[in-house]
Amino acid sequence: MSSPDGPHDSYVRVRGAREHNLQGVDVDIPRDVLAVFTGVSGSGKSSLAFGTIYAEAQRRYFESVAPYARRLIHQVGAPKVGDITGLPPAVSLQQRRASPTSRSSVGTVTNLSNSLRMLFSRAGDYPEGAERLDSDSFSPNTAVGACPECHGLGRVHTTTEESLVPDPALSIREGAIAAWPGAWQGKNLRDVLDALGHDVDRPWRELPAEEREWILFTDERPVVTVHPVRDAGRIQRPYQGTYMSARRYVMKTFADSKSQTLRARAERHLVSAPCPVCGGTRLRPEALAVTFAGRTIAELAALPLSELAGSLTARSEAARVLTDDLKARIAPVAELGLGYLSLDRATPTLSVGELQRLRLATQLRSGLFGVVYVLDEPSAGLHPADTEALLTVLDRLKAAGNSVFVVEHHLDVVRRADWIVDVGPLAGEHGGRVLHSGPVAALAAVEESATARFLFDRSPAPVREVRRPHGRLKVGPVTRHNLHGVTAEFPLGAFTAVTGVSGSGKSTLIGEVTEDLPGVGRLVRVDQKPIGRTPRSNLATYTGLFDTVRRVFAGTDEAKERGYGVGRFSFNVVGGRCETCQGEGFVSVELLFLPSTYTPCPDCGGARYNPETLEVTYRGRNIGQVLDLTVEAAAEFFADTPAVARSLRTLLDVGLGYLRLGQPATELSGGEAQRIKLASELQRVRRAHTLYLLDEPTAGLHPADIEVLLRQLHGLVDAGHTVVVVEHDMAVVAGADWVIDLGPGGGNAGGRIVAAGTPVEVARAEGSTTAPYLARALPQTP
Repeated sequence: MSSPDGPHDSYVRVRGAREHNLQGVDVDIPRDVLAVFTGVSGSGKSSLAFGTIYAEAQRRYFESVAPYARRLIHQVGAPKVGDITGLPPAVSLQQRRASPTSRSSVGTVTNLSNSLRMLFSRAGDYPEGAERLDSDSFSPNTAVGACPECHGLGRVHTTTEESLVPDPALSIREGAIAAWPGAWQGKNLRDVLDALGHDVDRPWRELPAEEREWILFTDERPVVTVHPVRDAGRIQRPYQGTYMSARRYVMKTFADSKSQTLRARAERHLVSAPCPVCGGTRLRPEALAVTFAGRTIAELAALPLSELAGSLTARSEAARVLTDDLKARIAPVAELGLGYLSLDRATPTLSVGELQRLRLATQLRSGLFGVVYVLDEPSAGLHPADTEALLTVLDRLKAAGNSVFVVEHHLDVVRRADWIVDVGPLAGEHGGRVLHSGPVAALAAVEESATARFLFDRSPAPVREVRRPHGRLKVGPVTRHNLHGVTAEFPLGAFTAVTGVSGSGKSTLIGEVTEDLPGVGRLVRVDQKPIGRTPRSNLATYTGLFDTVRRVFAGTDEAKERGYGVGRFSFNVVGGRCETCQGEGFVSVELLFLPSTYTPCPDCGGARYNPETLEVTYRGRNIGQVLDLTVEAAAEFFADTPAVARSLRTLLDVGLGYLRLGQPATELSGGEAQRIKLASELQRVRRAHTLYLLDEPTAGLHPADIEVLLRQLHGLVDAGHTVVVVEHDMAVVAGADWVIDLGPGGGNAGGRIVAAGTPVEVARAEGSTTAPYLARALPQTP
């Protein structure tokens, strides 16, 4: 074995890692292997893999570039670690969504759009006499390629009579034109119409069609003398009033208003429709006139990738080189179970798991050698059938001469690893230690490890009696995306799991469940979208418990003496907050050639408040220190404050005791955000029947955390409510009362219900991709 300090040391050696909850961790991890980092949520595994190893690799990269960049890194800060040796350059693939933009698509993320545009530019069939176009002319994101009408967006915002006048039984005086502004401005427009000779007291639907058209859509701006009706004894002089149609007002407000409230109000009266010029293709007519294999570039971009690869037939040598390259780039995307996606699919509609796998597929083609890939739960959102393909891809990255470090909960991925770093034993301050770093099999001897219990205990779950439903909820027939006339029945008062491979139509189906359907009652959707997009939003503000905490501080003798009210303890308003960071606790650092990042405020050090506010204490802690408490510590601190204690209890019940009260939304995973939303819902007093819809609630959770979450979900059902989950974890599906399996494949190969019944019945279904995996997870009956 090479010496630890030698130039060819084959290990990454971490010494004294103290990032977040890590307790001075020393660990050695071999290079050129697939190494998994495991542990319960909040144990510190991501702090070690991303916050320490990747962060240090990134810092060293910055150190090697321009002095300007080095100055920025000083602002961002280095990871809290004594030393790391043997660390190669690193590439991070995290489950973070960049700012969604309608211009970003599967094609732009994977660079497949570039290859397709090049194919059309060099080898497309042009109309006779047409000039050959360069590849930019086939992009909706360039001035030369974008449709001039919709500017390459494919959709236009417009207004209709229905969107501007929702209730045609009302007269104009009664407020028929809902899109008009309120208060004096709306009254002025009504008076101007009256002065122009229009009947403002007649029901809208009885006005002549031509008159209605002019009132709503005219571009004319007539000026007329208005004689206002005397109001409350005040004399109002005549004035010159200018008319503006409802459409003009809505479009102008939406485009120009600085007020978010006014823009949101205007947006309610807009309808989005395909661009009438390009038909939603986003391109100029010149680009759409060029074809390849009889199809335009927009038609090919709309095909599922697996179908696109099969339709690329070349008739010339130049075309063959380009189509072969395109097929080679599509192959790893399809291999990762994403062949159902099309190039024009907008990035904001993808799950974080899909997005990360797309980036992973792109890395396979990059040809990098000798780097450390640090991945964040690449199996999240994957059906067991697709996990095998993911493992093959990870093996190929390793075989290309790279090290693959994966933060992972999926036991099949853990079992295939060469090396395991298990962090724990519990979350937060009860974790942060490396329990085992070595071959996977050796973890079995580590009694403290929560991972070992699930990894090596193959005994099936106990048999659970299936609940009897108190009714049925019929959804459909649904025709949307790849679902064609699908009708599903969900039992009420039961736990239903919706299964199927990625892209089979699961989310589309449950998206059709609305409160209007008979039997639903109250509907609660608990998704994995962030609870906020800036550090200003956090756990305490989202759950509402911070309102009570502020009242507690405002009630102290010190606060009363100083005249501090509840508002003084808000970091969102002027007065008590630190003005340098405006109460965020962080300042944004722009990195020019990289995404901007957040760093603690240089004045308040992340406390969010000014020094005067922090002088007020409750039981020896100021409000900044209270925000720094974990949920578990806060539950003890506020044990005799019922309103706070109730909120904290529900957060503990869903396994979030390790999070800090003031933990910024930007630091939370999708799974954590979903459980915070669930906790907010659990603290409500529920009387009427409620239907809970959860999309992959166990994604990103350790099996020990899944047990905690399932206790809560099954508790809701035992209390008479209905729970419907989209789920890939077969242990969860095996414990459901009812299973609806979609498929058999993704995209056009899916979109139908393959099987529906109890878990035992679905496990026997022929033609179901899920059945064999479910059968393995079911308790074996003699």
